[in-house]
Amino acid sequence: MTLEIFERDRDETLNRTLIVWLCRIAGLAMFGMGLVYWIRLIGVFDGPLWRFDLMPVWWRIACPSLAVLYPVAGTGLWLATSWGGVIWILVAACEGVMRLGFPHLFGTDPLLLGGHAFGLALLAALRIVGAVERHRRLRGDR
Repeated sequence: MTLEIFERDRDETLNRTLIVWLCRIAGLAMFGMGLVYWIRLIGVFDGPLWRFDLMPVWWRIACPSLAVLYPVAGTGLWLATSWGGVIWILVAACEGVMRLGFPHLFGTDPLLLGGHAFGLALLAALRIVGAVERHRRLRGDR
């Protein structure tokens, strides 16, 4: 009996550890992308998409929004909170609409969209495994 409890706790701890590591790695990536968008806003580099005053209107709307949302998502993910994942979904949806819905305006970035999709799918899979394990433990299954 004691060994079964230990194995269940170990499995739950492993799942939680994997979720925290995924959230922290994704959080660092979100902070990095937030920096990229802030660099675009303040105009560190020359170029039409690297200075706010030279950007087309559609980038003037998207860039400040993502410059705020990415670090907020990064903070929530670093803390491994549920709202961090929600903001990550919002950021991925915004990027998806931009890149897939209006590629002629924003360009395509399959690596960015693939990273969002892979990370969110992995997070969902880990959360589902955790929920199934909790349900199984509450029912008393072995």
